[in-house]
Amino acid sequence: MAVKFKDYYETLAVPRTAAPEEIKKAFRKQARVYHPDVAKDKASAEEKFKEINEAYEVLSDPKKRKLFDDLGANWQQVGQAPQGGFRRRGAGPQDEESAFEFDGTGYSDFFETFFSGRRDGFGSSRRTAGPARGEAFKQRGQDVEADILVTLEEALRGSQRKVTLRRPGEPGAVERTDTYNVRIPAGVHEGQRIRLAGQGGTGFGGGPAGDLYLLARLASHPDFSVQESDLYYDLDLAPWEAVLGVQVEIPALDGATSLKVKPGTAGGSQLRLRGLGLPKEGGTRGDLYATVRIQTPTTVSPEERALWEELASKSTFKPRSAL
Repeated sequence: MAVKFKDYYETLAVPRTAAPEEIKKAFRKQARVYHPDVAKDKASAEEKFKEINEAYEVLSDPKKRKLFDDLGANWQQVGQAPQGGFRRRGAGPQDEESAFEFDGTGYSDFFETFFSGRRDGFGSSRRTAGPARGEAFKQRGQDVEADILVTLEEALRGSQRKVTLRRPGEPGAVERTDTYNVRIPAGVHEGQRIRLAGQGGTGFGGGPAGDLYLLARLASHPDFSVQESDLYYDLDLAPWEAVLGVQVEIPALDGATSLKVKPGTAGGSQLRLRGLGLPKEGGTRGDLYATVRIQTPTTVSPEERALWEELASKSTFKPRSAL
């Protein structure tokens, strides 16, 4: 099966020499435009959002980025290696190879071939033990596995997604295509497996079919990072806002919310908003943490400089005073 090359630098519109912060900034800029919850053209935006998420997942991870850079012009030869792509070991007695292909999971063939984290690409197989001597040969079909990209909004509310599985036919037979309406449950977490029983590889000799598993991968978000069921947001404050206190509006998955920053808040402080994270077992939700980052102006007008100098001369604050 042909695998189409993806130039992730081109997708994010960054040079190959881009620093991690440049890559993060480029992702956030595009994600805020193409996120399905805010885009006007939902269909085309959803595809674009998946593309930039895939690119960011690779380029933001030093190991994956190095692998991508090392592929270079040889990526096609690497993709033809026996362990690449969507090749499987079949369930039949001749151990024939099979090829499965998915649509609707949110990841391209190229990503699954090289960056899915599974040595055999887009799936894995489980086998039953072979028959005892003298018994009829009967074998369970292989389990088929793929990643499915899940947005944080889907993890919060749940959703229905269509996933298409193209199955290889026997030699000379027509390929079979099955489409499933997959329910992504609210509260799904990173790495959780969604099982479709009996929808994997066909059994042999009357053996049962294997299962189809979709592994949830939480999509990167332009505003939040995730730790278990908690969300983290970078809250940028001006120095005077941190000193004097301020009431700010910050994003949340449920919609914008108001946050009070107390006077004298230090950089690095984490301000918690309870119950605005992702669902947890038992019906509760994690929290949303706003991590304070104090930003200083890089350029000031002559009038502003005079005010800063006046403050410096009158302030009794000594950041490097002896303990």
